[in-house]
Amino acid sequence: MSESFDPAPRIAEETGLPAAGVRAVVRLLAEGATVPFIARYRKEQTGGLDEVAIRTIEERREYLTELAARRAAILEAIAEQGKLTPELRRAIEGAWVKSELEDLYLPYKTKRKTRASIARQRGLEPLALRVLAQPASGDPRREAAAFVDPAKEVPDVDAALAGARDVVAEIVAERPDVRAVVRERFDREGEVRSKAIAAKTKAPTKFEAYYDFSERARAIPSHRFLAIARGEEEGVLRVKVAVADEDALAFDVATKVGYRRGTPFAGELKEAVVDATKRLLLPSIESDVRAELKERSDVEAVKVFAENVKKLLLAAPLGRRVVLGIDPGQRTGCKCVVVDDTGKLLTHTVVHLVAGPEALAAARRTLADLAGKYRPFAIAVGNGTHGRETADFCREVLGEGAMVVLVSESGASVYSASDVAREELPDVDLTVRGAVSIARRLQDPLAELVKVDPKAIGVGQYQHDVHQGLLAKKLDDVVESCVSAVGVELNTASASLLSRVAGIGPTLAKRIVAHREKAGAFAERRDLAKVAGIGPKTFEQAAGFVRVRGAKNPLDASAVHPERYALVERIAKDAGVALAALVGSEELAAKIPWSKYATAEVGLPTLEDIRREIAKPGRDPRDAFTPPEFRDDVRTIEDVKPGMVLEGVVTNVTAFGAFVDLGVHQDGLVHVSQLSKRFVRDPHEVARVGDRLRVKVLEVDLARKRIGLSVKALDG
Repeated sequence: MSESFDPAPRIAEETGLPAAGVRAVVRLLAEGATVPFIARYRKEQTGGLDEVAIRTIEERREYLTELAARRAAILEAIAEQGKLTPELRRAIEGAWVKSELEDLYLPYKTKRKTRASIARQRGLEPLALRVLAQPASGDPRREAAAFVDPAKEVPDVDAALAGARDVVAEIVAERPDVRAVVRERFDREGEVRSKAIAAKTKAPTKFEAYYDFSERARAIPSHRFLAIARGEEEGVLRVKVAVADEDALAFDVATKVGYRRGTPFAGELKEAVVDATKRLLLPSIESDVRAELKERSDVEAVKVFAENVKKLLLAAPLGRRVVLGIDPGQRTGCKCVVVDDTGKLLTHTVVHLVAGPEALAAARRTLADLAGKYRPFAIAVGNGTHGRETADFCREVLGEGAMVVLVSESGASVYSASDVAREELPDVDLTVRGAVSIARRLQDPLAELVKVDPKAIGVGQYQHDVHQGLLAKKLDDVVESCVSAVGVELNTASASLLSRVAGIGPTLAKRIVAHREKAGAFAERRDLAKVAGIGPKTFEQAAGFVRVRGAKNPLDASAVHPERYALVERIAKDAGVALAALVGSEELAAKIPWSKYATAEVGLPTLEDIRREIAKPGRDPRDAFTPPEFRDDVRTIEDVKPGMVLEGVVTNVTAFGAFVDLGVHQDGLVHVSQLSKRFVRDPHEVARVGDRLRVKVLEVDLARKRIGLSVKALDG
């Protein structure tokens, strides 16, 4: 069934997206197309669906395909048992949620030894079926006497009835309709409850807010559930998801299975149902609900993380300029490097700013010499400990006019120790590699940060607690999307950056670099097809996202796909101008009668993309670079006072607020309730990583190193 399963109709129904567009995306994905390629170069087929919609289709396609495979396996397993009725088949084929599908399969699963299976071995199932049938006449104890058999370990009537109740409890607990009742109750009124474990809370912990806590499960935010889960993992909290009235739930279950007050077997059924509810159903459904809560929280946390990473990757680049990079250090000194406009290391040294007057004088001379010899356009200083002081020293030596920029160090140490860093900078130690990374981050954040595991960049929310496969997939998607949006220079890009181009991957990226080193620079885009392993499909997917500046064909430096070169050449010919004159001319692009060239294959959406590229070929979508500025009189957390109005840079956005770098080595928090005078549901609505924010200080907790900030409290 899974082999012939077509998820498109279901996806269209679930998402409300146009059926034709969904079918096209599903087909293109099955043919090996990447999401960026589909979004950019197949707009006519998809009806112009954007990358977000295409990613949604991709995710649902994967889920539904896995569900179809599981459904097929379940149908086969039940059929092999000879128990697959037409009604059961219809129910299984109509299940579109994994938990519903598994509930239907539960009675037919091979089980480990249970109380019910032992009772069945002792021959007590017929008595259990009498209890479930709720006959209007009969005597439970007299009927149970017939099942007494010491040889089968049923010594008396009470043992026979107890075993029968065990069978009843399991049958009840495995009924899909009963499980649906319990799931509905958890969905409607389930609460996440946490209590402190006294032995673990003698000293202060970061989980104090959850020592005696409860919140509706359906409403609990991702960050709160993950914090509670972490508290449980660390042994500080005891956590439970529960419903308010278990006895009322047991009564609902009893009613569902046919309990009738006053019948001879009513007492036995009631007792069995209470046991089924408390011993089997509640723990089982609670486990499922917790898993669903964790999955939901993971998805939300990963979404937050991905948003932050995207903003950071697309931060404004300084561009191809010579940069002096400094990794501040007090004990071991400041590591200084100079990189050229391509990021190549030119020189490195160490200066000491806190080792006495002689060392300080030598540091001044060294810094001045480096600036005089290499003429750096800017100085990139790591924003860790001693960063502000190092930046001030640079301004003192080089003059206030020098562009000195504090750059985030997050993940630089991870890069320094990586295989990528060893390959790029084999002849220098870890500390120099870190300084080089800081300098390159200023030149081009995207090109440098792709070399670091996104989890190490430091803009996440419980990123180590969420499902790592989900996180890795989402972050890979984000990086691929960012790289595709900006484009990659084929002749200068690192293997790390090339590996993120749609359709390429790490192996082919290394082959591209090796080919470039052996055969020389790529003269044109089509040369990419000469690299071993890059066939027509890979070339189709990747070509539009790589650039060859200075190529004979000016379109090679644009986002126009090679498959449309002939069209653009015809447009230039019709306009009576050379291709080189057309590409880069906004004036000429504005005069072209674009609708004249529309066809079923190349419609107005693609033509509009081509028009924009001709007007501004290879335009970088990132903002222009402007360096952040901090107040000179605010350098440490002790300098921050309530009531101050400061400017800072957003370093992280979570579900509960935004963290802001004020230049004091300790980010402040603007809680979601303080981000705006209007109600803000999602902090990403009003704050993103890299944004400049003007904030008012509400409180400073020196002991806990916490700074409370507000945007809402600002006058006006």
